[in-house]
Amino acid sequence: MPVALITGASKGLGRALAAALAGRGWDLVVDARSAGPLEEAARELRGAGRGTAARVVALPGDVADGGHRAALVAAAGELGGLDLLVNNASVLGAEPLVRLAEQPLDGLRAALEVNVVAPLGLIQQALPLLRVSSYLPSYEEVVRRGEDPFSGEADGNGGAYDSHPYSGNARNAGLSDSPPYIGTGGVILNISSDAAVEPYPTWGGYGAAKAALDQQSAVLAVEEPGLRVWWVDPGDMRTDLYAAAVPDDDASGRPLPGTVVPGLLRLLDGAAPSGRYSAAAAPGGVSSR
Repeated sequence: MPVALITGASKGLGRALAAALAGRGWDLVVDARSAGPLEEAARELRGAGRGTAARVVALPGDVADGGHRAALVAAAGELGGLDLLVNNASVLGAEPLVRLAEQPLDGLRAALEVNVVAPLGLIQQALPLLRVSSYLPSYEEVVRRGEDPFSGEADGNGGAYDSHPYSGNARNAGLSDSPPYIGTGGVILNISSDAAVEPYPTWGGYGAAKAALDQQSAVLAVEEPGLRVWWVDPGDMRTDLYAAAVPDDDASGRPLPGTVVPGLLRLLDGAAPSGRYSAAAAPGGVSSR
């Protein structure tokens, strides 16, 4: 069975994606800072497998801790390897969010540590396993160049994705006459934000961290052409993170995280090339960041 490592998997998008992968027969390593909610999620995930219980290793801890990151990668190795690494864990840097004039510098440091440094640390430790993954090449059908693996009706955030690959890598971005390079190893999925590219008031600290994650992902895609590296803006979602960021906002009309998962699965099913992808903000629409 393929193996995925997902950080921040006790709730929100991380938990929704983990449940979908468990339903497809994936084995999982999941993490979160709070042990209780993580174990509750793990019990649910173990019951979501096809026919037999999915193998789920739940390790509570902080991704900013190098020892914890090493334990996560070691757990994936014990399950047989690593095919998909999802850097989903995130912090805001201030709760609620504030303007840059009031941004606590310690909070900004924490946002950079969790949203940028920790993902790179986990990637560095996971690269030996990801480079030897044979999951994507095992697909019997790979989307041919020119086909759109994300076509179809959108449902909230979840239906349509629009590719906005890193333009400096012409092979992956499809900007040259030569075919795009198709990696043969595993996948790194970094969860980004539209705050990485849009100047929203009060989102400056968090957005700066996500912008750094985007650039880090783009460079990694060039440096590791044998892997697929996706950095994805999931769009507006009704999550605890958003509620902490803007507690006075009514988020009841925002899509649930599960609506984003079908688009993420289409990235996998389509063996999409490395690049930045953005979820649709409205039914039937797409947004390119």
